[in-house]
Amino acid sequence: MRKTDSELQQDVIAELNWEPSVHATQIGVEAKDGLVTIVGEVSSQFEKWNAERATERVKGVTAILNDLSVKISELGQRTDADIAFSASNVLRWTTLIPTDAVKVMVENSWITLSGEVQWQFQRQAAANSVRHLPGVMGLINKITIKPAVFTVLVKSDIDSALSRIASTSSKTIAVEVKGANVTLTGTTHSLSEREIASETAWAAPGVRSVINNITIIH
Repeated sequence: MRKTDSELQQDVIAELNWEPSVHATQIGVEAKDGLVTIVGEVSSQFEKWNAERATERVKGVTAILNDLSVKISELGQRTDADIAFSASNVLRWTTLIPTDAVKVMVENSWITLSGEVQWQFQRQAAANSVRHLPGVMGLINKITIKPAVFTVLVKSDIDSALSRIASTSSKTIAVEVKGANVTLTGTTHSLSEREIASETAWAAPGVRSVINNITIIH
């Protein structure tokens, strides 16, 4: 049975309260036909990101509008140079990322990452390693993916990977591969299942892009 807007709103509020990295009392939640809007002020980009991840976990959420604004306290404010220095050091010590593969630019406390890596998990690791730094108000990830030489992308590999994850309802998901680009279609029962399917496709060697056209049914 599909949740009412009120039930979905209360479930999201409960999940935000359950998430220890989020100050849920500062976040307002609205729900309408599966679309959840979260509004308010948070103290860091990391908290904003975690609030969105917590909302995504709730069954019945089909889309999220994140209107949270980041307001850094006076004690937490840092110069762009300080943030850039910290981000560069963190990336240097992140073993998942090739040395000097990612460049950092900071403007008005927003970090922009650029460069080229071979895997989506490396691109994501770079973003995750710097988004929690003190003083960061936002993150723009411009890192691109360059498939490794001689990498063979096999549709059956992605199909097999999806079938190993029962919660993704893999039998209802179709995979189309054109070169290094993957398109997913079909249905799942939650936003989190939809994201798991996307992450599974990204894990295949040589994938440059994933278009997720999966729809959510209740």
